[in-house]
Amino acid sequence: MSKIDPTVRKETLYICAWVLILSAVMQAVFLVLGKWGTDVLFGNLLSGVCACLNFLLMGISVQKALEKDSDGAKAAMKFSQSMRMFMQFAFAAVGVIFFNPIASVVPLFFPRIAVSFRPLMDKRSEKLNPDKGGEQ
Repeated sequence: MSKIDPTVRKETLYICAWVLILSAVMQAVFLVLGKWGTDVLFGNLLSGVCACLNFLLMGISVQKALEKDSDGAKAAMKFSQSMRMFMQFAFAAVGVIFFNPIASVVPLFFPRIAVSFRPLMDKRSEKLNPDKGGEQ
């Protein structure tokens, strides 16, 4: 296995941090509503790990696809997307059956929220480091 690119590692850590933060917020909401239980905790943990793993695998797939020709890269990414979707479905099914259904599905959307906040973080970084142009 080739080494994981530093950019893939950095972006995956960014996503994992957001998943952790949003998971804590979700746990707090369940607690405030009086619906918190171990089923909420374990459903959240299962789906949070799945969300982070999905993003890491996507990054590794993109990294490997860049080493291939156009057709090979397209086929590899299509296969990767199918397998990652199946993985998420399997994790969600386990979570829904054995744990709290809401806590088992909602964290799968946390990476999308994190990605949508990324441009705001980049603009903030540019304001804090104007001489670097936002690059680190």
